[in-house]
Amino acid sequence: MLNILIVGNGQCGNRILDAINREAFGKKSRLAKFYSQQKYKSNVQTIAINTAVNDLKEMKFTKAKDRIHIPHLHGVGANRNVGKHVFEDNKTHIMRQIEERGNFDVCFVITSASGGTGSSFTPMLVKELKERHDYPVYAVVVLPFREEGTLYLQNAAFCLRDIRESGADGIILADNQFLKQMGGNVESAYNGINDMVARRLLFLLDSLDSEMMMVTDLGDFKTVMNGGAGLATIGFYEADTDMPVRSAIQKALSPSGLLFSSDVYKEASRAMVIIRGDKERLSIDEISTEVEKLSSAVGHVFKGIVVRSGELPQVLAVLTLESASELESLYSIAVDAIKQERDKKERVASVKEVDRAFSQIDGMDPSY
Repeated sequence: MLNILIVGNGQCGNRILDAINREAFGKKSRLAKFYSQQKYKSNVQTIAINTAVNDLKEMKFTKAKDRIHIPHLHGVGANRNVGKHVFEDNKTHIMRQIEERGNFDVCFVITSASGGTGSSFTPMLVKELKERHDYPVYAVVVLPFREEGTLYLQNAAFCLRDIRESGADGIILADNQFLKQMGGNVESAYNGINDMVARRLLFLLDSLDSEMMMVTDLGDFKTVMNGGAGLATIGFYEADTDMPVRSAIQKALSPSGLLFSSDVYKEASRAMVIIRGDKERLSIDEISTEVEKLSSAVGHVFKGIVVRSGELPQVLAVLTLESASELESLYSIAVDAIKQERDKKERVASVKEVDRAFSQIDGMDPSY
């Protein structure tokens, strides 16, 4: 049995962590955490960290003991510099809370790249974990809308760079651009991407601790994540009643099946493909054909098959990237955002009209 730590930093990380716990309870009521047993195959410890107490209070499926509030008013206001100071001031407390949970085989830290608490805490937390422990630490990072605002875009750019420099064993990218495909209102769209990330992570954890016809394990996952440029994404697809397994694999590897848009046949470096379902629906010939097609383009592909009686085929693909054109596009937009913020500050510093207006009442007092 694997010992797994999952940390959700900031509002986005908290919400995805809560979705993971909800899925583990089998989507029962919010009272399930008091009377039900979570259906993790592994020993999974979950911790939510935030400076905003209201974000922690919103969590419905994560136990109170697994929520760590770091007091700093009501968050850090999307200011990563403030967040870094807050983490440093509370580092001893945060690390003690984690280390009291025991020893782990692997850790996943989930965050948005664009906010304040999560994007500033995550690189520093990863660095502390790597300096103190020898288990791999992977960051699951959600990217912002490209039009989401200059502060969020510049935060995303610097957060990703800091995580890479922190010693993280890999960064799994998810992208809020997916929200545009989902439609509906804002709340349901955000819940949708939280659920997408949660389901993929749970599928991955379940697969790394399962008995398989063809085995993939934590060692294989580490090897996959060591490939490429330190960046990865996850694809997923669940077949409908009449869909052959080869089509489900193709859908999981398509841009619409990935958490981060990529042409995996051109940009991926290594891969792990796990297929789960009823044995009558899992054609070895079809699976082998699609895996061979992928391996001929990207190199090594680990293959796992999990037999589940009565289940329609589900496909999970973990892919490391040696290049990422979508990320390059994000950084180009972020550079423009940084310049906009800098130019605004320079303009404000040079404006004297307001000061001249105020100077007209120098030496005067109000008369009532």
